Amino acid sequence: MKVLAVFGTRPDAIKMAPVILELQSRPGVQTICLSTGQHREMLDQVMTMFRIKPDIDLNIMQHGQTLAQTACRALEGIDQAIAEHQPDIVLAQGDTTTTFAASLAAFYRQTTFGHVEAGLRTGNKRDPFPEEMNRLMTGLTADLHFAPTRLARQNLLNEGVNDDQIWVTGNTGIDAALWIARQPCKMDDEQNRAIDWPGRLLLVTAHRRENWGEPMARIADAVAQLSTQFDDLLVFVPMHRNPTVREALKSRLEGMDRVVLTEPAEYAPFTQIMKRADLILTDSGGVQEEAPSFGVPVLVMRETTERPEGVEAGVAKLVGTDTERIVQEAKRLLTDSDAYAAMARAVNPYGDGQAAKRIADTVLR
Repeated sequence: MKVLAVFGTRPDAIKMAPVILELQSRPGVQTICLSTGQHREMLDQVMTMFRIKPDIDLNIMQHGQTLAQTACRALEGIDQAIAEHQPDIVLAQGDTTTTFAASLAAFYRQTTFGHVEAGLRTGNKRDPFPEEMNRLMTGLTADLHFAPTRLARQNLLNEGVNDDQIWVTGNTGIDAALWIARQPCKMDDEQNRAIDWPGRLLLVTAHRRENWGEPMARIADAVAQLSTQFDDLLVFVPMHRNPTVREALKSRLEGMDRVVLTEPAEYAPFTQIMKRADLILTDSGGVQEEAPSFGVPVLVMRETTERPEGVEAGVAKLVGTDTERIVQEAKRLLTDSDAYAAMARAVNPYGDGQAAKRIADTVLR
C-alpha cells in the first residue's frame, strides 16, 4: 500500500507525525511525506524532532500571500504529487488550508482521502476563520473520517456521512504530546526560568486570526492585571511570529518583571512548560487537547470552540476575550483550591495516546 501523508503547518506536522511513524513501522506500507511548507521554520523544527524528512517539499509560503494564493499553490503541488506517485490513499489532518487543498486534489484525482481529526465543528462558518470552512469542505470530499471523539462522530452523522465511513480514534495530538513529554530536550535561559520558577506558572498562548486587533489587546491587558495581582506568578508568553500579534502583546507587557515574552518555543520545550504550568490561557485548539493530559486547567480565550468536549468534561472553560472575564476566571482558579482541583483532576476526553495505531489499522484494513 502506498500512502501520501500531507502536512503544512506546525500543528499539522505534530498531529500527523504519530500516524506517519506508525505507518512507517508497518510491513508492506510505503509512506510518502509531502510538506507544503505553509509554515516554514516552526514546521522544520517539528520534523527534526520526530525525525521525519519530507519526500516532497512544495515550499509554497511567500511573504504577504493571500489565503487564495496559499490554497492555489498547495492544490497545484499536491495534485502533481498525486499524479506522479499514484498513492492508494492520501491522508491529512485538521483544518488548515493545506488539508483542504489535499482533500480537493485527491477528489479531483479520484484518490481515496482520509481525514485525521474529522468532525470538529463550531457551527459558525466564519469562526474560526478560515478553519471552520476548511474542515467543512474537507469533510465533504473525505472517504475515511477519523473522528477524535464521539461528539465529532455525531457531527459527521448529522451532516449525512455514513456510519461505516467514520472511526472514533482519539486525537493524535495526545499521542504526540505524551511521546514528546518523555523525551529529554534542551531549553534556553527563559524556558529554564519558567521550569525552575519557585512559585506558580501561567502559560499564555494567543495567535488566532479572529483575536487580532482589539481582542488581542484585551487579552494582553488581562495578563498584565494577573501578573500585578499575584506576586508569586510568573507569566510565560511565547509570541507568534505574526507582527500584528507581537505588537499587541509587546506594547502592553514588555518590561514587566514577571512576564516573559519569548520567541515561539519549539514543541519539545513547550510541552515541558505546559506540563509545568499551573494554569493556561490560550486560544489554541491543540493546547486545549493536550493540557488535560498533564492535569493543567485551561481557560479558552475564544467566543466559540470546536472542541466542546473539554468544556463538558470540566478540563477547560470558555471565557472569551473580555479583560474582566479573563481576570475573574483566572483569579478564581488561582485562589479557590476546590475549583482548581475539580478542573485539574478531570479525565482528558480527547484521547489515550493510541490514536495513530487505530488509524493505521483502519487504513490497512
